[in-house]
Amino acid sequence: MSRDEGEQEPVVVRDRRRIDPETGQRRVPEDGGETQVAESMSGTLDEELLQQAEQAAPQEDSGAGQDGAQAALQQQVDELTADLKRVTAEYANYRKRVERDREAVISTAKAGVASDLLTVLDDVERAEAHGDLTGAFKAVTDKLIASLGSAGLEPFGAEGDEFDPSVHEAVQHATSPEVSGPTVTTVLRRGYRFDDRVLRPAMVAVTDHEPAAEPAADEADGSAQG
Repeated sequence: MSRDEGEQEPVVVRDRRRIDPETGQRRVPEDGGETQVAESMSGTLDEELLQQAEQAAPQEDSGAGQDGAQAALQQQVDELTADLKRVTAEYANYRKRVERDREAVISTAKAGVASDLLTVLDDVERAEAHGDLTGAFKAVTDKLIASLGSAGLEPFGAEGDEFDPSVHEAVQHATSPEVSGPTVTTVLRRGYRFDDRVLRPAMVAVTDHEPAAEPAADEADGSAQG
């Protein structure tokens, strides 16, 4: 056997993969044309890699687009939720303000009607003081006073009350050692308030404290000499 016959032909490996494993790009044949590659495991694998590479890029873009759309949708939901809370709070404040205004209007209207009836109540009180409030007239008067009281009308001013210039109108003044401070001793006209509003102050006579008179000096000297 000769040396040439004993030597084997070198093994040549041709890289026929269509996708460059380093760059991931599709290879272009050097001759500028399409090379016909026999159907083999290498060719099938290249086609699968190419197909997967082409499908992966749209999926990545689609996933990023979905994340961006979801973030924008969540932001819109948060903005709408904040707007809804603000509108709800504004409506609640509006309802409270309307309710307060309505109650104020009703209270003012009732106070106006009660104020017009104060002179009638004065006549009724004088008739009762003279013993003329009897029979059916007294029954009607009691119902009127009860209705006004349930609506919020309240009389005030009685003998023995401490004088309060915010609700009492003093028309007479006297002094006496029997009182410790300014005291209402006579009620000339009863006062009335409606809820927290004073419709009319009570007209009263006030007695202030006066220290007791000390014995005269000569009386004290005469007692000492005796």
